[in-house]
Amino acid sequence: MNFLVTGGAGFIGSHVCERLLTAGHAVWALDDLNDFYDPALKRRNLAEIQGLGKPFVFCEGDVADQSCVERMFKAAPFDQVIHLAARAGIRPSLAAPALYQRVNVEGTANILEAARAGGVVKLILASSSSVYGVNSKIPFVESDPVFAPISPYAASKLACEALGHVYHHVYGMDIVMLRFFTVYGPRQRPDLVIHKFARLIAAGRPIELFGDGSSARDYTYVTDIVDGIMACVSQTFGYEIFNLGGSNPAKLSHLVQLLEAALGKKALVERKPDQPGDVPQTWADISKSAQRLGYAPKVRIEEGIPLFVEWFRRAAREGPS
Repeated sequence: MNFLVTGGAGFIGSHVCERLLTAGHAVWALDDLNDFYDPALKRRNLAEIQGLGKPFVFCEGDVADQSCVERMFKAAPFDQVIHLAARAGIRPSLAAPALYQRVNVEGTANILEAARAGGVVKLILASSSSVYGVNSKIPFVESDPVFAPISPYAASKLACEALGHVYHHVYGMDIVMLRFFTVYGPRQRPDLVIHKFARLIAAGRPIELFGDGSSARDYTYVTDIVDGIMACVSQTFGYEIFNLGGSNPAKLSHLVQLLEAALGKKALVERKPDQPGDVPQTWADISKSAQRLGYAPKVRIEEGIPLFVEWFRRAAREGPS
């Protein structure tokens, strides 16, 4: 099949492109290579994908640019779209809420409308665990009320879920929304906590620990996320939302201990107050994903952190990380 992967040069997107190509599909990737983090890292991801020697086409462009998206859909007869492109991050969204609205919400509207006009029926879209907000009920279930996001990023992802439902209801399109829970692993963005802490600890520089270390995240290794995405490719859903998480939350203090052990170096810690927009805990109930997708995360954080550190050291030797 022919796939369009938006955000295909990024962290999760590059892994999805590789998996699709390895499975024998043709892939077109759309990415604007913006400077949210060093574009050279995305170009390195692209070089690794292109090195596979598979049918892969990269197009540089912005999903928020309607004319660019329309041109993209005229480039090939796509069978499915995996829409991962977005401005990510809770704290950065507090500083640029209009940017997050434009890229995430308008960009998703552009993708959905171009797909409709081009006769593409099946789309898989990335949502986020952040839509659950400060949910007192754990673990988080897809049917939980999600009407109280606490960051512009979370609000933008909730809007994308609503848009997906509109295009299913009005046009009969097959739409899957995947709520990702704190994804980590090789190629992780350098601003995300695991990559950032690894870089600082390795350099002997202090890390900022917000709160008392008791906050917990459902860290999910990237290959498990890709397994969940690929399970959606061959099925028809109508409109469905699925959690993709590790379903094994780890406290921030435990994460630091795992990084220290993998790096062989103690962290210098600076304590900071809790940050606005942060939630105390995330935890995915994956029973629906297990039943409908056969989703079963394989990599626990105790295994995943050493795997990440192994990649981190290799990437540091090869170029900027």
